[in-house]
Amino acid sequence: MTRKLNSDRRGAAKGRATSAVVFVHGYGADGADLLGLSDPLAPHLPGTAFYAPNAPEPSAANPMGFQWFAIPRIDGSAPEAAEAGLKQSADDLNAFLDGVLQDEGLAPEKLVLFGFSQGTMLSLEVAPRRFEPLGAVVGFSGRLMAPERLADEAVSHPPILLVHGDSDDVVPPASLPAAEEALRAAGFDVITHVSKGVGHGIAPDGLSLALAFIRDHLGIAG
Repeated sequence: MTRKLNSDRRGAAKGRATSAVVFVHGYGADGADLLGLSDPLAPHLPGTAFYAPNAPEPSAANPMGFQWFAIPRIDGSAPEAAEAGLKQSADDLNAFLDGVLQDEGLAPEKLVLFGFSQGTMLSLEVAPRRFEPLGAVVGFSGRLMAPERLADEAVSHPPILLVHGDSDDVVPPASLPAAEEALRAAGFDVITHVSKGVGHGIAPDGLSLALAFIRDHLGIAG
């Protein structure tokens, strides 16, 4: 059984969207934490609807925020609980994406997943396992969970952009090349970028690269 994800929506008027970007927030945050990115992105992504669902569980570390799955080193949970939570949230997010595509009348290739931190981890879990490929995946400051499962479980190969700050003290910067190696070995087209002097966040250079990547893969000219 999937859990309903609550989300605000911005951008193109309902029924008029020609594409969609779904932001997937990090641990302890909420959808509003990323939805503000629609302000600088929307003028360059005409016809795009922006969604940013809240994760389904209250965060163990921040009661005002949410989590997609437990993190044992933070909340003392068992590794098995984290793995089960990842799989459950993958089902939840898949159902949410299906709903967005149906509500907006869009083909899967017109939807981009845009994750940050734990949201990147979840996006990299979900996108390769969807039968019909999404338009693209953008992931900041995350890592690839269970890379040993990827090659056997991937059924679609959307293009992927991964960005990481070289001063990230939350998710190690080494997570970027590790994810790139596993994704390429599984047949994915991956672009990576290291933001110099940037910690656990989204810097202007990375966001500009993400915008160009999204425009390219949504077929937005100009």
